[in-house]
Formats: sequence, structure tokens, C-alpha cells
Amino acid sequence: MQLSYWEKNTWFSNIDVLIIGGGITGLNAALTLKEKDPHLKVTVVDRGILPYGASTRNAGFACFGSISELLDDLSHMTEEAVFSLVEKRWKGLLKLRSILKDPHIGYEGLGGYEMFTAGDAELYKTCEGKLEYFNKHLKEITGISSIYNSADQEISRFGFQKVQHLLFNKGEGQIDTGKMMDALLHKVQQHKVHVITGLEVIKLHEGTDKVTVETGSDFTFDAKKVLITTDGFAKQLLPELDVVPGRAQVLITEPIKDLKIKGTFHYDKGYYYFRNVGNRLLFGGGRNLDFKGEETYVFGVTDTIQQQLELILKEIILPGTDYKIAERWSGVLGLGKVKSTIIQKTGNNIYCCVRTGGMGVALGSLIGEEAAALLMNN
Repeated sequence: MQLSYWEKNTWFSNIDVLIIGGGITGLNAALTLKEKDPHLKVTVVDRGILPYGASTRNAGFACFGSISELLDDLSHMTEEAVFSLVEKRWKGLLKLRSILKDPHIGYEGLGGYEMFTAGDAELYKTCEGKLEYFNKHLKEITGISSIYNSADQEISRFGFQKVQHLLFNKGEGQIDTGKMMDALLHKVQQHKVHVITGLEVIKLHEGTDKVTVETGSDFTFDAKKVLITTDGFAKQLLPELDVVPGRAQVLITEPIKDLKIKGTFHYDKGYYYFRNVGNRLLFGGGRNLDFKGEETYVFGVTDTIQQQLELILKEIILPGTDYKIAERWSGVLGLGKVKSTIIQKTGNNIYCCVRTGGMGVALGSLIGEEAAALLMNN
């Protein structure tokens, strides 16, 4: 592609900071940079016509961890590391809501539930025994007393089958991630950030005082500094990073008359998750059925996982309910051996902020700000 003089001069010259990845993290980093120094020329590029990875392809959970998920984290992370991460998620959600305001992101504080079937008896017993422990730690972080509680009395109201127990999290909510990204894009554009979609970055060539950016459209351009926020796709530009892709598959029903389910729900240590979207039911997960197969950059859905989602939907979540599947899609998460986010300088003028571990909604606003601070201080 041959750029015209006008195109090159307006959009691809004198770039102070190039951000690769136009999702929640990248846009928040851009916003922070422009608020700190309005004279910076900040450009955000994304390979998709919309943010390509997971920012608009997730379930829209405003969550920070179910008890079984946190227990699993404690089995291979220190207590300090686990609750530090929970605190970052909590603060990130507060920051997101503060920056964009609840009506603009469709936030509803309906609470969240963790669901246990008969086969989860031992897991539930362990979780129930840790209620006081987690409530103590979460009060220190959130200020909310008894944030986790038993909610077995709600099972019949929701119409579930085969569910033995529910644990309620009063601090959890849900958002509309389409509205969120639309509001965030509007805000960064108000700050005169250039956002260019449909442009893939193939390779970065670092010089002493600039980075030359090679694109998939057969042209190059320069930037003084580059910040990579492509999360699950980060290894394509920085092969040395401990980041692997994790595809997450999702489906949503047509509107369901008199849908009883309201709120966000976690099942099987968070590997399955569902919520109402108005009077539709959104259901996702199943990556644990094929960890290796879902470690992919390729979007799409598979019969194995979609069939399992439909089976759980039919037998447990919506038994006896007449419904139709409206749409199916997938997103790609950034995962690693540990759940902590990587925010670091990786070259003279290259930085990264990746590996949100499926918690990009909760972390994006906070870590985007942290990445911007790192870049400005170096």
C-alpha cells in the first residue's frame, strides 16, 4: 500500500507514542498519556476493524474472583500475591466506573453467584469453610462486610436443576462491553488521540532513538516509543514473553420470556460463566475441555465445547425452558504460568502491558495507567 503525502504527514509522522492494541488497556494508556502531556502525539493501532482480542468479545463480568478461583490461585501463588491481584482488580473496576460513569458502560451491580452441583460437594465444603477467611481479606480491600454469603435459597427462584449450592458475592456486577469501548473510544478521541483500525503490525525494528514499525499493509513508519497492549497476541511481537493465547468461546440466546436469571454466575472454578443480558442468556467457557486446542490465535468455535455449553444450558441452567441460540463467538485472552500482569520495558524504546488472565475488564483501566507512567518515566 502506497501512502499519500497527506496520509503519511497526518497519521504516520512525528509519533511520540505508538500503542499497539486498541482494547481497554491500550486506550486507557493513551488517555493517561494525553492527560499527563496534551502535546504528545499518541497513536493507537489495532489489526481489527474493532478491538481484536477480547475487549468486546468477553462476557462483560465486572468481577474480581470467585472463592473457588481464589482458592485455586492460593494453591500456586502466595497469599500476598493473590490478594494483591484481587485489590488491583477491585481498584481497576472502580477506576473504570469513575472514568466512564456507570450509565455509559451499562453497569449493573446485581451481584455474582458461584454454582455447585452434586459433583462439586467437596469443593463446596472447602469453599464454605473459607467464607470467613475470604470475607476478612475482602473487607480490607473493598470495605464491604461479609461480601461472600450462602445463597442456597435462591436456587429455586432461578429455576436451576442439579444445583446443590450457591455462594453470593455482593460486590460483583456486569457491564455492556460494547458500550464501554464506545465510550472509551469517544473519550480518547476527545483528547485528540489518533485511533487507526484494520492495520496489523508485523515487526518492530529498534533504533537508538526510534522504533521502525513494519506493517502488514506493506509500509513502515517510525515512532519515538512503542507500547504493546495486545495481551493474548503479545508473543507474536515479543517472543520472549511468558504469554500464551487462550481462546474463550461464548454463545447467547434469543430473548427468553420471563427469564428468571439475573446477575453473573461462575461454575467449575470459573471455567464456565453465564449472565443475563437483558432477557437473553449469555454463556461461555469450556476451555478446560481442551486446554491445548484452545491455546490458539485463531478465532472460531468448536463442536466439542459448544455441545458441552448447550448440554449444561439444557440440563442445569435452563431446564424445561424454550430457547434458541442466537449467536456464537470467541475471544483470545492473554495467559501465562502465573496470573500477574507483565508491565515492563522490553527494549530501549519498547514497552509492554499484557497478560491480563481473562480479567481485562477489571484490570485494564488501572494497568493502562501504570504502563503510561512507566513509559513517561523512562
